[in-house]
Amino acid sequence: MDVVEFTPRFEQLAYTFGGVAPVMTVKPGAVLRLWSEDAFNHTLRSVQDLSSEKIDLRYVNPQTGPFYVEGAEPGDTLALHFVSVEPARDWGASATIPFFGGLTSTLLTATLQDPLPDTTWIYHVDSARRTVGFQARFGEFSVELPLAPMLGTVGVAPGANEVRTSLVPERFGGNMDTPQMRAGATCFLGVNVEGALFSIGDGHYRQGEGEACGTAVEGAMNTTLIVELIKGGAPAWPRIEDDDHWMAIGSARPLEDAWRIGQVELVRWFEQLYGLHPMDAYQLLSQVTEVPIANVVDANYSVPVKARKALLPAAEAFGGMHRELRQRAAELGTV
Repeated sequence: MDVVEFTPRFEQLAYTFGGVAPVMTVKPGAVLRLWSEDAFNHTLRSVQDLSSEKIDLRYVNPQTGPFYVEGAEPGDTLALHFVSVEPARDWGASATIPFFGGLTSTLLTATLQDPLPDTTWIYHVDSARRTVGFQARFGEFSVELPLAPMLGTVGVAPGANEVRTSLVPERFGGNMDTPQMRAGATCFLGVNVEGALFSIGDGHYRQGEGEACGTAVEGAMNTTLIVELIKGGAPAWPRIEDDDHWMAIGSARPLEDAWRIGQVELVRWFEQLYGLHPMDAYQLLSQVTEVPIANVVDANYSVPVKARKALLPAAEAFGGMHRELRQRAAELGTV
């Protein structure tokens, strides 16, 4: 299989879902090797760089794309299989941004407290050891953490001519910040506009569940993915399948509504996978699901709801698309 490589120029980066012309047209079955910029748009490069001085919120979460998929129509399902997700730099950055994060005053949770200190941390990547190094800013502590690359932002254009900032997660995907979006996973997204117009970005070298401070170890990423199109069958909300889990992601505020969306979407999926009555699917999933919160800091909160395949009878979604894409990924060898 041929691999199409694309590294966007700065002026080609997108900052919204919808409202952006495609950077190229791809056919179903295409293999893309893409470079994407970090969420800070390469503005935080040292601990001396402060978000209040360097970051322009109009230009955060830059996206590589969008890509127009031939034959994609509203109501179809776009399948994106992530073959490889690897750091493109030997360092990443994280920060506490004033009035942003789960444990500080925000514009939506207003208090009379001062914001937490505007602080930047730089993590060094050791690719050979597969680690990212944390160094305390207010002491001498340091520790090596396992590298766990993922994509914070994956999505398609929303419907109804909407244009949404790349900071927002919603039913079109977007800034979901779930560690489940990693190599070996297949993401299924409902197509809302002709061509789907999907994009990716916002690489995380690792992230704790919930992304408490609002930023992960943010870094540029090299991603290899396979694009496929399934006619019809669009899920209402993003779904993810890997070798071990069935997953659905809900995004909303308050947090319990995001949880409800993910639960309902997985109930609907189990109706399809196993032919279950919705009440039986509801009861079964009540006993088996895992809910690792993705983030509680964005414009919406995101919650993945997971069901472990090992607990359940074998089943195939979308005609076995994930299994097929895993096989194609294996055929690529070193990418």
